[in-house]
Parts: sequence; structure tokens; C-alpha cells
Amino acid sequence: MTESRDQGLDRLLDRAVLPGYSRLGYALRRRQWPDDDPRPGALAGRTALVTGAGSGLGEAAAVGLARLGAQVHLLVRSPERASASLDRVAEAARVAGLGGYAQAHRCDVSDPEMTEEFAAAFCARGDGAAAVDILVHNAGVMPAERTESVDGHELSVATHVLGPVRLTERLLPALRRSPAGARVIFVTSGGMYTQELPVEDPEFLGGRYRGAVAYARSKRMQVELAPVLARRWAPDRVSVYATHPGWADTPGIAAALPGFRTLLRPLLRSPEEGADTAVWLAATEPAVASGSFWHDRRQRPTSYLSGTRPGPEDISWLTRWTTQNAGLGDN
Repeated sequence: MTESRDQGLDRLLDRAVLPGYSRLGYALRRRQWPDDDPRPGALAGRTALVTGAGSGLGEAAAVGLARLGAQVHLLVRSPERASASLDRVAEAARVAGLGGYAQAHRCDVSDPEMTEEFAAAFCARGDGAAAVDILVHNAGVMPAERTESVDGHELSVATHVLGPVRLTERLLPALRRSPAGARVIFVTSGGMYTQELPVEDPEFLGGRYRGAVAYARSKRMQVELAPVLARRWAPDRVSVYATHPGWADTPGIAAALPGFRTLLRPLLRSPEEGADTAVWLAATEPAVASGSFWHDRRQRPTSYLSGTRPGPEDISWLTRWTTQNAGLGDN
């Protein structure tokens, strides 16, 4: 099949990294999507949960979902500190005029007890008839020093891998009630392309801790788990996706990578541009293939370097490790 000019440009941008992940890459690709936007009101009557929605990409995703009519629940560590984000999401819902609304909930996804309590309470809403149509796993951390969650796991892997899997599993009663089938979206990172699965040391117990490397490793785990979880939750009519936002100017980047932000700030995407594909995956019809990995509304390879491409035994290890440490049991 002959590659079109647009397809060739898209592929070049993807492999060139700097232009592709920047606001320039988004602008060039955006021109290829004139008929690809979700229809107005595409999510009217749908319930969406977004973790880490108190700023940056999470807030932008929540606003995007609200504009399409969703009833958006912001899962944040501190509802008080997220009040401005809640107001902006609520205003987006009001302006859309599609019956959507916004509500904030305290839920630190790295904390198993808090996650269990939130999921149980949410599933019990409406006399146990609550449905969840969209779950966006956006909560992220990049500690400068090795830090552990309350149950003793390295914080990056607890926040990006174990917590999201646990939360989804506990929300399955509500996800199963989605009339059209639920969609679970992991917001990952292009930094994962630099890392292989950390089979020998998933929690950075050895060597000098580097926050950016721990972050990228856990994001690699998210991407490789997407097809595993897609198979696990397929009987529940739950689809799973992973997407990376490119390089976006967010409070998290400013705090964790100030030098990177200073150097590249003119090229960084806005949070809205970074969150675009997550919102699109939540709303596009028909739904795309479950278990797939996306950037700028196109499915992408999960590895470019042969040394980062996992083998079947690595995926088996990841499945076992996640099942055991997220408390999923043996099924």
C-alpha cells in the first residue's frame, strides 16, 4: 500500500520526537482531523472519572469530557486544593448545556485503603445502580528521591500501575453497567520509549534512584499492561487504551523537570493539546481496538528500540507481578 503524504509526515514526526511531541507536531497533525472530532454531545448522560484531575492534563481531560456532556468526577488527593479545577470543569459543563456536571472526590490512587473505600462508595451510589462509562487514569508523580506508598511500594509504580489497576478492578460493578461498554484510558508518557520492563528491579530497590527513570519505567509498564488488561476485562465489556500526550506544559513538569521546561517551554503543548487524544478515545465512535496504544489520534508502535521490546516471558512476569501486588488474586 502506498503511503500518503499525510501518513508519511505523521510517521516522520513520530520518529523525530522533538517536532512530533511538541506543539508543532500537534498543529501539523491537527490539520489531518477535520472530520475526526467527536460529535457535540457525544458523552451526554455518560459518567466519567478522571484521576489526578486537580491540574494539568487531568484537569484538561476533565474539561474536554464535560464539554461533550459527561458527568465528570474529579479524583484528587485534596478537593480543597482542586477547587479551582472543579470550578473550571463545572463551568465547561454549564456552557455545554448538555446536562453534565462536575464533582470532586478525595482519592489518592497510591493508597489501597482509600481506593477501596472510594470504589465501594461510588459503586453503591443510586442504590447500587451507578454506572461508570469512562475512567481516565491520569494521576502521576515523579519524586526526586525514592519514596514509598502507605503500603510500602515505590511511589511511581504504586501511583501509575498498582493503584490504577486496583481502582479499575474495584469499580468493575459500575463499569459493567455502562450501556455501551466502558472505556479505561491510561495517560502514559513518551518517555517510556527509552525504557524496558524493569523485570529485575521493578521498584528501584537497587542502584541510584532517578525519578525520571522510575517514572518512565512505570509508564512502560502501563503500556505493556494495556493488552493484558484488555483481555482480562473483555468479559466485562471494558475496553482499555494507553495514550501519551507528547510534551505538555503542566505544573507537574514545572515541578519535576524545571530545566527541561525552561529549555523547551516555547515548544511545549498546552494541557488541552496534550489531553486531546485521551478525550478522543473516550468519545470516538466506533470505539477503537481495545489494548492499543495511541498518540495524536493514531495508533503507535509500543517500541522503536529492539532493546526495549519485551518478550513473552517479560509480559508473563508483568502480569504475575501486577496481579500479586495489586491484590487481584489469581484469576
